[in-house]
Amino acid sequence: MIRLLFTFTFSTYVFICNAQEQFAKILIETYPGIVIGYHQNRIYFKDGTSLIYDDKIHKNFNALLDNPDVEDQFYYPYSKGNIPKEINRNFDPGRIRNEQFFKKVYGNSQSEVENNLVEIIWCPKLVGKKLKITSVNGVDKALLKVSNELDNYPELKSYLINVGGTFNWRFIKGTKRLSTHSFGMTIDINTKYSNYWQWECNCTNEEASVKYKNRIPQLIINVFEKYGFIWGGKWYHFDTMHFEYRPELLK
Repeated sequence: MIRLLFTFTFSTYVFICNAQEQFAKILIETYPGIVIGYHQNRIYFKDGTSLIYDDKIHKNFNALLDNPDVEDQFYYPYSKGNIPKEINRNFDPGRIRNEQFFKKVYGNSQSEVENNLVEIIWCPKLVGKKLKITSVNGVDKALLKVSNELDNYPELKSYLINVGGTFNWRFIKGTKRLSTHSFGMTIDINTKYSNYWQWECNCTNEEASVKYKNRIPQLIINVFEKYGFIWGGKWYHFDTMHFEYRPELLK
């Protein structure tokens, strides 16, 4: 029954032009074997469970952050390439995250995520630091590609040493939202050269006005984006040390 449902679902994409369904298709393509189908406004996972795709609720910015559906993750389009000179207020492509979606993909608890962590050597020539990262959906392999490419640029070493962290099951400061570090698919590079909106306003208030700052070179951003990682420096609520694996936003 389930197999027939998903066979039908995939075949319908030939006829679908609606942007909502196209985003669902992107999730199936970028989380292969994990997100296995879309049917009647639900996203289906390999374990046979599903999540509502579009809850049909109009949300303000805070509601998008705190109670997004799966579709809301695409609310702000992410653009690869050049560092922005300025960013419109609350334009945060990638910060809108349906927590249940990421728990379905990477693990529902700290122990489940930890079971999928593997160790890689970060920039073996320049840094040689051991990092733990999830193996789910090939995140470890993608980060190794980033590492191997950045390892060829000794002029970037100061940004790549003293990695701020990878896996850490925790809430984002000032919220009850899990950080993507909780899922082992995020890396913070050297905090010495980083700017973070909470540091700039000395607050956790999402309504605060913040002035954009960045010291991370374009080359580092280009390499991460090449292999499926988005950069927190493209958010109004900027976090320039932060890279998370979100291939669906880079399609």
